[in-house]
Amino acid sequence: AMDYERNKALLLELQRAAGTGNDRCADCGDPDPEWASYKLGIFICLNCSGIHRNLPEISKVKSLRLDFWESSLIEFMRNHGNLWAKAKFEAKVPLYYYIPKSHDCLVLRQQWIRAKYERGEFLDTQVCQDPCSAGSREGCLWKLGKGRRQFQKRQFLLSAREGVMKYYSKESKGPKAIISIETLNAMFQVEKIGHSHGLQITYITDGQTRNLFVYHENGKEIVDWFNAIRAARYHYLKTTFPNVPEPELIPRITRNFAQEGYMEKTGPKQKEAFKVRWFCLDSQERNLIYFKNPLDAFAQGQVFIGRRDEGYEVRDDLPQKVWVKKKKPVITLVTPVREFVFICENDRKQKEWMDALNKVITQ
Repeated sequence: AMDYERNKALLLELQRAAGTGNDRCADCGDPDPEWASYKLGIFICLNCSGIHRNLPEISKVKSLRLDFWESSLIEFMRNHGNLWAKAKFEAKVPLYYYIPKSHDCLVLRQQWIRAKYERGEFLDTQVCQDPCSAGSREGCLWKLGKGRRQFQKRQFLLSAREGVMKYYSKESKGPKAIISIETLNAMFQVEKIGHSHGLQITYITDGQTRNLFVYHENGKEIVDWFNAIRAARYHYLKTTFPNVPEPELIPRITRNFAQEGYMEKTGPKQKEAFKVRWFCLDSQERNLIYFKNPLDAFAQGQVFIGRRDEGYEVRDDLPQKVWVKKKKPVITLVTPVREFVFICENDRKQKEWMDALNKVITQ
C-alpha cells in the first residue's frame, strides 16, 4: 500500500514536471492527461488511451491514479516522457500534415497515432516527401450520388503539379469534374455524412459553392487522401504566395466551417414565409452559405460578411416592420445592401451563431 501511494505521487509529479511536456496529452495536446503508455513512456488522455489500448503490439496503457505502478515502470517513464517521444516519433512531420486535436473525429486521431508509433512515418530516418509528389494520388472513393440516395464508387485523381483534382464516373469518357486546387477544400464530416470516414470536399465552380461527399472503407486511405489534398493545397499556396510566411499559410491549407446548422430564413421583402435551411459559415472566405439540405451538392445562395466598419453587424432583434409568428430567438444580419432575418432553434443556437458571425465581422 505504501509503494502504491508513493509511486502514484511520483508519477503525478512526473506528469506535472516542467520541461517534460507531460502535462499535455502526447497525441492530441489535451491538458492534464490521466493515462500513460508504459511501453512508449508517454502521458496521454483518456480518449487517446482508448486508441492505444487497441494497439497492444506497440502500446500498453495504465491509469495514473487507478492502477498500480511498479518502481521500474516509474523509472522508465522518467527516462522517456512526452518531449522525448515528440523528438523521436514526430521528427519529420511534413508542414502540410494535419495534426489532430482532441475535438477531431476518431479516424483522424487513430491514424495519427498509428502513423507515429506503428508505421514510424515521421521518424528521423524517413525521407520527407516534397508537397508536389505528396499531393499526387489516384484511387477510388465512394461518392454520394445525385438525389442523395446512395454512394457510388468513383475514380479520383489528384495532381499538385497540374493544380487539379478530377473524378470519373463509369460511363464518362472524360472527367465528370475538373476541380482547381485554388478553391479546393476538404473537411471530415462524420455525423453529417453518416460514416465514420466521411469527408466533405468543397470547391467553387462558375461562382457557386459545390460539395462532394465521399468516404473510403479504410481509415488510413481516407486520411491519406485528406493529407494529399493538404499537400497539393500547400504546394499551390507556396507557389502562388512565395513571400507569405509559413505560419500564415498553414491555417489556409484546409479549414472546417466555423459554424453549421439549421436556421429559418425569410426572403428579401421580409414578408415571405420562413423556410428551414442548412447554413454553413466559412469564416476564411467570409461567406454564410445556405442549402436546402445538409447533403446538397449546390448551395441555394450565400451572403458575404464584411467588416463592422463597412456597415456589417449582427443583432438579436427584428427589423422594425418584421413580425414573426413563432416565439423563437432571432438574428438580424445587417449588411450595406439589406438586412437578413433568421430564426434559430433555441437560445443556445442563437448565441453560437451570433458569436461566430461577430468573430468574422471583427476579424
